[in-house]
Amino acid sequence: MARSVAATAAVLLAGCCALGALSGAFVPPPAAKAAPPAAALGAAALAAPLAAHAEGDGVWIPALSAVGAGFAIGLAAIGSGVGQGIASGRCIDGISRQPEVADDLRGVLLLSLAFMESLTIYGLVIALVLLFANPLIK
Repeated sequence: MARSVAATAAVLLAGCCALGALSGAFVPPPAAKAAPPAAALGAAALAAPLAAHAEGDGVWIPALSAVGAGFAIGLAAIGSGVGQGIASGRCIDGISRQPEVADDLRGVLLLSLAFMESLTIYGLVIALVLLFANPLIK
């Protein structure tokens, strides 16, 4: 017991000495930058819609519409894909447990998959409207 306590103390002492010797090798963190004043942020928030509707140089609405279209189709596809995977897995599980109701389960599965796919198509329609027939652009 005394030997393990002595070995532990020696390792801790060597570790502290090594850390003290290497502490000069570390790079100090950069100085924190001053945060912009709240008034400047408020003015920027109020000026953003004006810049979006500016003549000629207003690129905010088309750019944000493209981002919105990407989110619309991406989230619709992810949600529908997850839902279809869960529904198909549960249907296969149900058919494996009760093969005599396979026809009923298959019909319900195909109907629910069609409804899930229609939600993806709605996301695609919203994305296409935002990209090509954007009602926000004058």
